[in-house]
Amino acid sequence: MQKRWVVKPKNEVNKVNTLRDELGISTVIAELLINRGILTFDQAKTFFRPSLDMLHDPFLMQDMDKAISRIEQAIGNKEKILIYGDYDVDGTTAVSVVYSFFRDFHTGMEFYIPDRYSEGYGISTQGIDYAAEHGFSLIIALDCGIKANDKIDYAASKNIDFIIGDHHLPGPEIPQAVAVLDPKRVDCLYPYKELSGCGIGFKIIQAFIQKNDMDIQLAYQYLDLVAVSIASDIVPITGENRILTHYGLKKLNTNPNCGLQALINLSSNKTGQFSVNDIVFQIGPRINAAGRIEHAKDAVKLLISKSLQEAKDFSATVDDQNNLRKDFDLRITEEALDLIDNDEVLIKRKSTVLYKEDWHKGVIGIVASRLTEKYYRPTIIMTKTNGHIAGSARSVLGFDLYEALSECSDLLDQYGGHKYAAGLTMPIENLNAFQQRFEDVVSGTIKPEMLQQEVLIETAIKLTDIDSKFYRLLKQFEPYGPQNEAPIFVSRAVEGSGYIVGSNHIKITIRQGDSPAFECIGFGLSEYIDTINSGASFDVCYTIEENNWRGKRNLQLNIKAIRF
Repeated sequence: MQKRWVVKPKNEVNKVNTLRDELGISTVIAELLINRGILTFDQAKTFFRPSLDMLHDPFLMQDMDKAISRIEQAIGNKEKILIYGDYDVDGTTAVSVVYSFFRDFHTGMEFYIPDRYSEGYGISTQGIDYAAEHGFSLIIALDCGIKANDKIDYAASKNIDFIIGDHHLPGPEIPQAVAVLDPKRVDCLYPYKELSGCGIGFKIIQAFIQKNDMDIQLAYQYLDLVAVSIASDIVPITGENRILTHYGLKKLNTNPNCGLQALINLSSNKTGQFSVNDIVFQIGPRINAAGRIEHAKDAVKLLISKSLQEAKDFSATVDDQNNLRKDFDLRITEEALDLIDNDEVLIKRKSTVLYKEDWHKGVIGIVASRLTEKYYRPTIIMTKTNGHIAGSARSVLGFDLYEALSECSDLLDQYGGHKYAAGLTMPIENLNAFQQRFEDVVSGTIKPEMLQQEVLIETAIKLTDIDSKFYRLLKQFEPYGPQNEAPIFVSRAVEGSGYIVGSNHIKITIRQGDSPAFECIGFGLSEYIDTINSGASFDVCYTIEENNWRGKRNLQLNIKAIRF
């Protein structure tokens, strides 16, 4: 599928020139900074030189004082505390951070992760019953709970207090917990709104340390886990998240948590520094696999390990679960692709809604993402569970999936999520009606350009602009992620030659006039190789990266799109 090329509008010349001259940088680098909202020397200094001293006071968060007082009371009275969290990477890292910190000076600590299949997302009645039966009087819920009003009331009826640490959007009423920590509360004045669930857990620790005049390094030892949560939960890498990720990556690459070190050892093909991308594709999926295949408590046991030897045993279990997850993922993706490719009606639709009762519930979200990449349209993959249909949905840029599901709500038992990802359940007998209704809603509201994948280009540059100094400055834009993506450049009228590698990737060398030659990698672009080798000139979109192969480092262009 041809991608739609969109070049960001040029910034005001005066703004660009002023920042360029003030910082002594090139016009291109000044453009990139302004695109990220950086307009002054001081803002640039904060961006390029993040410091842990820039982290906000945790007591600016609504209810933080109440949360710390209640935790101190529980520790002083030797109450039992249960750390409760979601079963994904953000939830398990959050639980691991808070549990690991408090267990060092409080014996009555346990953790609890709900079962994805029998309990589902968020705070469960089963979890509260477990706490009551085992004498817990305080639950600290992380990465969930902001809409669990009825569950908090149920816990209160059993004399269990709740502290909620969440980062999702609240409902109309805040739960009646002892403390509700969520920067997205309308009455919360905390300056940064995009923390991960684990980030909220980190702020609890930071606040406890601050209140009790402890060494702040006790909190900083968990920054690698915080960085893993930020990268895996796809939250913006701006502001405070940028600082936490910057220092978290440093720790990950020098002195990682024992559990993370064990996972890094399993990623033996990695050379050089781990990046946000490496977390997303190598560490995150392994942690997630525990909750998808067996139980996410296995991931927490790994991440709270006190020695590398202990972590090795748990990492082997998690890695086995990840291999099983990959097998399910591959098989179900192939089956789903076959269903579409062999059905003219499905091929022509503007949405994909597929159901098979034996598909594994733990991987349907991954399969939905893969099919969205392939066909680039709103996609729902569904399976049978507990006598009902459960589905996982993914969207394309600009299309509000949650809004589309709300138009089908009379056919659903439950649905939840946000604009680009959601989950749902429905009675089996509603399947056909839902497939048709969802297609009608999508085809009636989606704009044609939304069905074509977009390449968002920062600016056009010449290949002669790329040298070691330019790349050194570009490196300082890292860590990359949402709202600070790796810049995509376009260079026009280049020529090149190369060959196919693997099944459908290309390795080519390109030049532009008398520029130096640049090695390029292009994933999934094998269809272009004959025309490239014919000598035709073309425009190319790419990111710039450093390739480290057998100890040899060189700049490489990672091609995102080609146009003749």
